[in-house]
Amino acid sequence: MKTRMIKEWIKIVIGLFVFAFGVHLTIFANIGLSPWDCLGMGIAMHTPLNYGVSVTLISLTVLGIDILLREKIGFGTVIDALITGNFVQLFNSFNPFELNSHLWSGILIMVVGFVFMAFGMAVYMKSEQGCGPRDSLLVGLGKRMPRVPIGIVEVLLWAVVLLFGWLLGGPVGIGTLLGTVGTGIVMQIVYTIIHFEPRNLHQRGIIEMMREFRHEEDASASDCVHE
Repeated sequence: MKTRMIKEWIKIVIGLFVFAFGVHLTIFANIGLSPWDCLGMGIAMHTPLNYGVSVTLISLTVLGIDILLREKIGFGTVIDALITGNFVQLFNSFNPFELNSHLWSGILIMVVGFVFMAFGMAVYMKSEQGCGPRDSLLVGLGKRMPRVPIGIVEVLLWAVVLLFGWLLGGPVGIGTLLGTVGTGIVMQIVYTIIHFEPRNLHQRGIIEMMREFRHEEDASASDCVHE
């Protein structure tokens, strides 16, 4: 059990590393904020909170919604919260090139980023140890719309986030609009190619994982006694 858990954690880290590289590419494209960032900026404009605190507040709110949707909060959720932002910062810091300054190359870079994000999500979700808050929200909503492709659910979710961000005065650029539609469409294409459906996974929460660990430890100890 311990070895399997460690292998799954390694898979989570690899998946988040790939996902973070995709996020970095969308930033490097330099053609507009994502809908979630637009919402964070909008909140910061109308409250005493700065952008960083606003984003944290959004994450906590989404996490609360995940719990209400009965999505599992697992080790994957914790690992996501701890390292994804740091991975993105790592890529941002060590990229030797200046930010893109051309629209069409920016669109291409952003679309490539969407591919890496979708693939990275699939890799870390397959560990079945919980998803990040936003991904859990996507899956939770997707389970309540089983006939709607998961990529289209992503488009609808991001569109709602963008609407609130825009109403609050958050900056909306071409990249923001492209991200709202493109992320979900690219996700659907990638998941169709690799035959991946996140709604079919059985995510395990932290308590569930610890119970499995204790059960296998007790079973192993019992076998040693009988021998």
